[in-house]
Amino acid sequence: MPKSLFLHSTVLLLAAVAPAVVCAQFQPINPDELKMTSDPKAPGADAEYLYFEEIDNDAIHSQNYYARIKVFTEKGKEAATVELPYWGEEFSISSVSGRTIHADGTVVPLTVKPEDLTVTKTGEARIEKKVFTLPSVEVGSVLEYEYQLNFKAQFYVHLSPEWEVQRRYFVRKAHYLFTPTQMLNLVWWANLPPGASVKTDASGRYYLDATDIPATPDEEKMPPIDSFLYRVRFYYRGPGDPLVPEDYWKAQAKQWSKDIDHFAEPAKNIRDAVAGLIAPSDSDLVKAQKLYTAVEALDNTSHSRQKTESERQELKLKTEKHAEDTWTQKSGNSNEIALLYLAMLRAAGLTAYAMSVVDRDRGVFDPSYMTLEQLNHTLVILSTGGKEILLDPGEKMCPFATVNWKHSGAEGLRQSAEGPGRAATPAQAFAVNTVKRSGEIAVDPQGGVSGTLQILMTGQEALFWRQRALEVDASELKKQFDSGLEKIAPEGVEIRVDHFLGLDEPDRIFMVFVQVKGTLGTATAKRLILPSFFFETRGGEPFVSQEKRLEPVDMQYAWQITDQLTYDLPAGMTVEGSPQDAKFSWEGHAVYIVKTKPEPGKITVARLLANAFTLAKPEEYQDLRGFYQKVAAADQGQLVLDAGAKPKGN
Repeated sequence: MPKSLFLHSTVLLLAAVAPAVVCAQFQPINPDELKMTSDPKAPGADAEYLYFEEIDNDAIHSQNYYARIKVFTEKGKEAATVELPYWGEEFSISSVSGRTIHADGTVVPLTVKPEDLTVTKTGEARIEKKVFTLPSVEVGSVLEYEYQLNFKAQFYVHLSPEWEVQRRYFVRKAHYLFTPTQMLNLVWWANLPPGASVKTDASGRYYLDATDIPATPDEEKMPPIDSFLYRVRFYYRGPGDPLVPEDYWKAQAKQWSKDIDHFAEPAKNIRDAVAGLIAPSDSDLVKAQKLYTAVEALDNTSHSRQKTESERQELKLKTEKHAEDTWTQKSGNSNEIALLYLAMLRAAGLTAYAMSVVDRDRGVFDPSYMTLEQLNHTLVILSTGGKEILLDPGEKMCPFATVNWKHSGAEGLRQSAEGPGRAATPAQAFAVNTVKRSGEIAVDPQGGVSGTLQILMTGQEALFWRQRALEVDASELKKQFDSGLEKIAPEGVEIRVDHFLGLDEPDRIFMVFVQVKGTLGTATAKRLILPSFFFETRGGEPFVSQEKRLEPVDMQYAWQITDQLTYDLPAGMTVEGSPQDAKFSWEGHAVYIVKTKPEPGKITVARLLANAFTLAKPEEYQDLRGFYQKVAAADQGQLVLDAGAKPKGN
């Protein structure tokens, strides 16, 4: 990552995590604020910002923060711990002060000085963090703190502020003020609550006053939160740079494509390597697959560990400026490996294009925000046989012609025969992302169970565990998989991984074999009652308890889960009751199917849940919730086994 981009990202993090200021002395104690026990405008809130202020001045290279917070509950006391991350040598934090005001008016000052605060360094990135906790916090306390961030003059271009208007807690009143440098053009982007707007004063300063700002939403399965929070972004543009989004992206797409082609120019060593990897008789698809396998075998530092500068010097490695460097060093980050693959396809005489998108777990592409820094992942598009195949060579362990879900339904820039421009990748079909759980479980008369189950995965679940295996050893991977199984296994049943198959072969189905033992269900004198659906006894279906929805639902990707378990019944027991075969759907979005098959001495129960959508709008939520409520109810089905009449004694 370029240093300027990292610096910019660090300050965005600072603005998001550290709400505070230092432009004035603390305000007089307000008796009405001390008496507050709740706020009807924020019912149920653990705490709220009574006032928040940020004053930014590029002319003197400073950003000042001030916050006053009311604590309503025990959980709200967490607001007393403040973290201030920053870039070590280029920044300094000064003028830190704070105090806790009890409900009776007692004031307890923060006594630590800036040099006394905890400093944390994180690897080569050298992100440092000052942390302090306001003292003696109680329910009913008012917390007040302020601080100043100073940065070196040469970094101001990258550090234009981002006002995080929406915060963890409800904000009663907020004030923002920004004095920009006059040397460059300033552009700003805003997403603000109704009635709020950025204004300028006679001095050319930008300011914003806002009231009653709702807390950051916290709903199940939301899209990346940064995509829809209230905020204002400022950034500079050089003389002559386009200031209209349409013009900006046309110009940037051309330059981006030019840079891509420069990096991915097939040099001699790449052409030689390609000649040794493919055969003239190979089809275009076979050539592409062979080259894909070759680049997937390289050290992908986005999934391993980026080498330090000293390690690179010791190994005589240089910073990758061309695809040939990545091939020579057999190492690169995900984008460098993707562009190497692009170069190799072109060296093989194939038609291929690059595409850069925003990871969907990070955000969505916003053309009104005029910066290429949005785009963070490179894909490759192979054009052959009149079709285009989307490829994700920068994702380690990702099968050919498959992409990580983060890059499906994602937007950005792409190359094409007509020239570069904006585009989006297709969403994934549910049939490519499957989990199939099957097996046979022996049941004894008291409800004891034992057996072996198979879990087969394709698509995203398989990719997740294969990438996880790159980070941990085999025993730790089993432990983590077992932990996931424990969350869905029935009470009283132990389920453990026995072994994996196909873990390191991304083009195969990933198989997990698990052992089951324990006690399931309830035994009476004449009957044994078992849950029909082994993996659904914990009632984990989403959306059932949430009545209303403010934000979209993001399922990440479409998927299908199939269960088919056979229960071997105890001798003499028969099936008295079982779930009726059923099928219901949310038309065009999801379907649920149940089938049972009783046979002498056993019964097989099959369940299918297919989720064929990725995003649902808030106005669709009631239909979505209604479907999952039906699923939750159906999953409570039971198997009732009859022990039959016992023989009479003499």
